[in-house]
Amino acid sequence: MKAVGIASVLALAAGMAQAEGSLALYNWGDYINPDVLTKFTEETGIAVTLDTYSSNEEMLAKIQAGATGYDIVFPSVHMNDIMIKLGLLEKTGINSHPDFKNINPAFLRAKEDPASEYCLPYAWGTVGIFYNEAVTGPITGWADFFAIPEKTGGKITLLDDMREVIAIGHIMNGTSVNSTDPAAVQAATDYVLAHKGAVSAFTYEVPPMLTSGDIAAGHFFVGGNVFFTETPNIKYVIPAEGGTMYQENICMLASAPNKENARKFMEFYLRPEIAALNVAQQFNGTPNTPANDLTPEAIKSNPNINVGADTMARLQIFEDIGAALKLYDRAWNTIRTAQ
Repeated sequence: MKAVGIASVLALAAGMAQAEGSLALYNWGDYINPDVLTKFTEETGIAVTLDTYSSNEEMLAKIQAGATGYDIVFPSVHMNDIMIKLGLLEKTGINSHPDFKNINPAFLRAKEDPASEYCLPYAWGTVGIFYNEAVTGPITGWADFFAIPEKTGGKITLLDDMREVIAIGHIMNGTSVNSTDPAAVQAATDYVLAHKGAVSAFTYEVPPMLTSGDIAAGHFFVGGNVFFTETPNIKYVIPAEGGTMYQENICMLASAPNKENARKFMEFYLRPEIAALNVAQQFNGTPNTPANDLTPEAIKSNPNINVGADTMARLQIFEDIGAALKLYDRAWNTIRTAQ
């Protein structure tokens, strides 16, 4: 997803004469259209608050540290699996709702929730490269990206995300982004280390840095297109060598204080017009099949958003790798601290 921003709180209760309780969402920054929340409040009288996070790990750490009051989170599929194993999510039975027929079965990706008894598929997209073509010229993939500083003097950034960064090494080495083979993880780490000298920072602040001209290109989520609708020189490319895709799901926390309101929101989001309203502002794909017909043509026909079969074949999605995560933690520490 995922476009990322500064954590904020959005209160939507003003003017409600008969408020029917509240609902607290904890989502990726800039990853839901405020109009969706406004409409939900107008229809139900439920006051919605929204806090935001920048990574799955940040969200999990906060929940495990005892954060209370949140009803719904939006984890990536592999984190969805981890949270079920940890007993942090509530079984909702959302798959028994009549409108669940709108969900494309291809998006039932959670291994711990194959029938969507817990969570509702929410949105998906790709992770690639945003670049200022006026500075870099056309680029097609990772090799071009890492060559930008030497060729143009422009700065580049990678996401401050362990799995996404090490995935680049895996992709360039032809190994799985979910590999648990220590040799493959080391080789992927070595690839990143060999190119770290070209990287100015690990950050999620790609949109403002590109807009200001502080960087020439950055590793980021396709949803970042929301920030560049009026800057035609800023382009997005899914790397020719391969890339990752993401999918987030709507999940109710086991500790949710407002479970009934959380169910109402999940049911609300099953409606095609609601999913389409979100997509229209978010520039992501939707698992809601009829919603695709309601999205703006510019999004519907964008090959970077609704990707073709050839592109899909070179995308990988993260899975829960269990104890092997320690390999990645050590590798990430090496990458971040290497001079």
